[in-house]
Amino acid sequence: MEKHCSLLIHFDKGTPALANEIKEALEGNDVPSKVEAMKKAIMLLLNGETLPQLFITIVRYVLPSEDHTIQKLLLLYLEIIEKTDTKGRVLPEMILICQNLRNNLQHPNEYIRGVTLRFLCRLKETEIIEPLIPSVLSNLEHRHPYIRKSAILAVMSIYNLQQGDQLLVDAPEMIEKALSTEQDPSAKRNAFLMLFNCAQDRAINYLQTHVESVATWNEMLQMVILELIRKVCKAKQGEKGKYIMIIISLLDAPSPAVIYESAATLVSLSSSPTVIRKAASTYCQLLLSQSDNNVKLIVLDRLNELKISHRDIMVEMIMDVLRALSSPNLDIRRKTIDISLELITPRNVDEVVLMLKKEVVKTQSTELEKNGEYRQMLVQAIHSCAIKFPDVASTVVHLLMDFLGDNNVASAMDVVVFVREIIETNPKLRVSIITRLLDTFYQIRAARVCSCALWIIGEYCLSLSEVESGIQTITQCLGDLPFYTIAEEGEGVDSSKSSQQVNSITVSSRRPAILADGTYATQSAASETAISPPTLVQGSLSAPGNLRSLILTGDFFLGAVVACTLTKLILRLEEVQPAQSEVNKASSQALLIMVSMLQLGQSSYLPHPIDNDSYDRIILCIRLLCNTGDETRRIWLHSCRESFVKMLADKQFRETEEIKAKAQISHAQPDDLIDFYHLKSRKGMSQIELEDEVQDDLKRATGEFTKDGDDANKLNRILQLTGFSDPVYAEAYVTVHHYDIVLDVTVINRTKETLQNLCLELATMGDLKLVERPQNYTLAPESSKQIRANIKVSSTETGVIFGNIVYETSNVLERTVVVLNDIHIDIMDYISPATCADVAFRAMWAEFEWENKVSARWRVWVPCCKPVC
Repeated sequence: MEKHCSLLIHFDKGTPALANEIKEALEGNDVPSKVEAMKKAIMLLLNGETLPQLFITIVRYVLPSEDHTIQKLLLLYLEIIEKTDTKGRVLPEMILICQNLRNNLQHPNEYIRGVTLRFLCRLKETEIIEPLIPSVLSNLEHRHPYIRKSAILAVMSIYNLQQGDQLLVDAPEMIEKALSTEQDPSAKRNAFLMLFNCAQDRAINYLQTHVESVATWNEMLQMVILELIRKVCKAKQGEKGKYIMIIISLLDAPSPAVIYESAATLVSLSSSPTVIRKAASTYCQLLLSQSDNNVKLIVLDRLNELKISHRDIMVEMIMDVLRALSSPNLDIRRKTIDISLELITPRNVDEVVLMLKKEVVKTQSTELEKNGEYRQMLVQAIHSCAIKFPDVASTVVHLLMDFLGDNNVASAMDVVVFVREIIETNPKLRVSIITRLLDTFYQIRAARVCSCALWIIGEYCLSLSEVESGIQTITQCLGDLPFYTIAEEGEGVDSSKSSQQVNSITVSSRRPAILADGTYATQSAASETAISPPTLVQGSLSAPGNLRSLILTGDFFLGAVVACTLTKLILRLEEVQPAQSEVNKASSQALLIMVSMLQLGQSSYLPHPIDNDSYDRIILCIRLLCNTGDETRRIWLHSCRESFVKMLADKQFRETEEIKAKAQISHAQPDDLIDFYHLKSRKGMSQIELEDEVQDDLKRATGEFTKDGDDANKLNRILQLTGFSDPVYAEAYVTVHHYDIVLDVTVINRTKETLQNLCLELATMGDLKLVERPQNYTLAPESSKQIRANIKVSSTETGVIFGNIVYETSNVLERTVVVLNDIHIDIMDYISPATCADVAFRAMWAEFEWENKVSARWRVWVPCCKPVC
């Protein structure tokens, strides 16, 4: 059976030491050899060896040694050896070490005294400790602070034993006296910690007596004081008003740890707006003053919790939170933006958008490793602000359109999607957006961004000047026709590729892409191609535009989008252009472009021919321009935008429903106590206490103190481990948090006898690991005990936890075993639902290659045929 252990040392199993070799080294006079032998003995004991023959050797040859290292190793050895027999009685030979421990406690060297006192903190056998108590108490008045603080810890450990209050009856009194005269910070902290754990009333009296000097105390003592205040206020809610001022005074402490714990304590104890505002301000100061990214992430988590429970106060702090964007860490920036987006109101949206605009400009001026990803986050944040508050769209849309030609395809895609939504929801900005888009269209380098921009041009170019500018822009970006010459075609694929000086980079891979509806598109229809600045191409008279370069790389899906856009512009030109000759001229030019793209796709100039989908689409556009009907015209000019408007409305409806679902709160029960605040006495209450009472009453009235479905969820997670007829009844409450599983086991003694050495023995199957073995307990008749066990999850496989409850009684010599029911841990217990945007989901799906990692094995059978004569 596993035993309780307080020591963990790495052990190399490759070269185990022999007991005889260790014994010979211990019997020698060489000090380094003895040190190595003691280390080997300790490692063997920690790994399950007993080595009973070494004890007498160590008592004879190691105990008298004056070497400090040997004495420290001796104490470690005594800490891990078995000191009791199977019945729990101390072994007779343990008496041999008592005199040595007493001598160490009176040793002139401070180090020997200190390590011996620390050893006594981990000793559980009262028979060994009892004769040492006078020596321990004498060390409380030693001149050296190291001895005094170790002696205080030893007194606390002895007092916490099962019969410790009988061994040290007046221990709290002595420690309180030592605390009043102690000057060393560490010893003072240990003394107060002992009173906190063993005599809480004395600790509270000491704190109230010295309340004015709390702010000047040492950091370690202040942390213990905060822990004491939390414990006292949870037990006595009415007394928290007198302690809140102490916590507020600690907000100005020099230690960041004390400041953080003080703010966390304020939030946990009070709901007063003044107190919450101070805590939020403290968190924001820590966010700026600390350089450790982990600390900043933890502080942001606390601010996120405040945002959920005290949103009105956090709205005032939004600009202080946004100052955390100065950190270069991407995770900190992402979390800061997420918090800020939920705190935006009509009153502060202008300031927030201005701050985000400045950050966008910074990403353009500085060259950092993840500037593109950060810019993408900022664009998405501005997009969200513009959707919630359309009035701010005019201040940001023109700035963001400068990034349509960004080398980061994802960032440029977010910008063009933002422009597409703003141009529909803000009719006043349509003319300026179209003008700006036509001016910057030649800078776009990604095929997907070009496709979306072309759709915007085709749908929202309404006036005569806009339609003509749109056709002219597309024509210029396509360059001179044809796309190739007959001489180039005859040179073959390889020579034509070498003669073509188009500098292009294919970004996407060869695998199919996942569309928004879950279907797949072929490679040619979903390729993402980014191009570098245009260069001269053989067969053209001028530098080609971005559309020409992309199409010459074989992106015929983009060619089909160009054909559709030109078709829409020609159909709209027929409505706004009175001169039919101009319409015919533009129509013939568009037809020439489409035919040239078909010739390019069917030639051997490119290594891959045009795909069937793009071919059919371009042919449809050619037929439509040659013969246009009213119904077809309505579909092309109106139905497409109507579908887009429906998509935006559906998106807004889903977001509204999510907000309503989050805003639902449980109301108070009809039989809850009604507390009339105005009938209460306000005598002697401070302003913070008055605010706290008001906030508590509001929470009770709105049901915020009662969590949604917590009671029902707890009942669902309680598992019965033993039967009702068993002498020991046990049930477990399972809490799953990420990769940690906590079992809170309630054990009830249903007999009339005292159960001794009761132990909960657990074992796991699967990828579960028990972190710490629960200790032994003594259970009085018909009493209960709460036992906690921590388990780590290392994979998504289903695991099983099983075990026993083992105990002893005074009447029965043998140990009694009660077998527990198995606990099955399923993957669904630690998977929580979450939402993800379509674009992000498709990107992750393609990146992780979930559908491509399928290994298939098969055996090929080839029949053997013999000729027949």
